[in-house]
Amino acid sequence: MTQDITGFGSIVTLIASTTYRNALPLSDFADDADSLDMPSIEIAQVAMGMNGNLIAWAHAVAVPVSISLIPNSPSDLAMQILAKANMVGTNKNSANDIITLNVVYPDGSSVQFTGGKLVNAPMGNGISAAGRMKTKTYQFMFE
Repeated sequence: MTQDITGFGSIVTLIASTTYRNALPLSDFADDADSLDMPSIEIAQVAMGMNGNLIAWAHAVAVPVSISLIPNSPSDLAMQILAKANMVGTNKNSANDIITLNVVYPDGSSVQFTGGKLVNAPMGNGISAAGRMKTKTYQFMFE
């Protein structure tokens, strides 16, 4: 049986508690980096007792998610607003947004991430050696 694993047509929406209270659609995904990345995380650790018994324990860990966007696209410009709103600085208040991210895949399945923060964002347009603007990758951490 053939399994269709295409990501084409996936829908990503972001809600930021202060900056974007209504769902913000993100759809301008880059072609030269992973559009949506959720690397694996370690949810438990193990050790061996003196007599060879396996000892295991779970531990809390933040869930990383990154989104790569086309530079200067509507999605990137919206994310730049979010990043700047959440930066701290002299005589500047942060929006302190709590992020919710929803992903709906073409097969109808979905995943939701809640209690998140934008933790890494590019603050300008880098240019590659080939003369092309670099893809903008935004990194989040979720509960």
